[in-house]
Amino acid sequence: MKFQDKVCIVTGAASGIGKEIALTFAREGGQVAIADLQQGAAQACANEITQSGCTAMAVAMDVTSEAQVHAAVAQVVAAYGGVDVLVSNAGIQTVHPLEEFPFADWKKLLAIHLDGAFLTTRACLPHMRFAGKGGSIIYMGSVHSKEASKLKSAYVTAKHGLIGLCKTVAKEGAEHGIRANVICPGFVRTPLVDKQIPEQAKALGISEEEVIQKVMLRETVDGEFTTVQDVAQVALLFASFGSNALTGQSLVVSHGWFMQ
Repeated sequence: MKFQDKVCIVTGAASGIGKEIALTFAREGGQVAIADLQQGAAQACANEITQSGCTAMAVAMDVTSEAQVHAAVAQVVAAYGGVDVLVSNAGIQTVHPLEEFPFADWKKLLAIHLDGAFLTTRACLPHMRFAGKGGSIIYMGSVHSKEASKLKSAYVTAKHGLIGLCKTVAKEGAEHGIRANVICPGFVRTPLVDKQIPEQAKALGISEEEVIQKVMLRETVDGEFTTVQDVAQVALLFASFGSNALTGQSLVVSHGWFMQ
């Protein structure tokens, strides 16, 4: 049990990558808070974990709301006694050519990815510092934290920004044993990616199968999607690593799509 009694908050954890990370942490002995806008789905995820004999709770959280973030973190601290791990995973995707990108869509995407990462980090740091046990903050980046693609100006900007935030948190948190990392997945077959396939097919004038094979998976070494399990295992590595040796680092998980 790498995570016995560690208190973990995972945002956007009601489905997809976030849910798999929450399940993985719980199986390793963590006390997991499923933080999500979708309260019904978050509670269902928490119930699934508790029914398996592990520990979880659901908390309502709009990561762009300062008040909701602080209230949710306070709820977790009251229930479990602190915060050891934060996984800032909540995110959305919107695709448009840059010159047609609605400003409202741009602002919404950056708010969820960047404001959400900032607000949840700021809310959790004092609890990690006060406990004196250190902690781990993990941001869900993307290959687009390192690379760019057409139609994704806001997403690429946000995911690059998480690298900078991570490095700053790693510097500021080091003296308290608080580590920061970014996971950079390739395309993971989640509802977020499924939504992109027809959108990109329409925007690029190609079929949905061509989007999958010629856009999403073209640069992988095996023509395979990254899985939620792939990403969850990397989250477990970062969150359970015992020293500052990896702090500030990002790791690409993409079946060879992007190699550093």
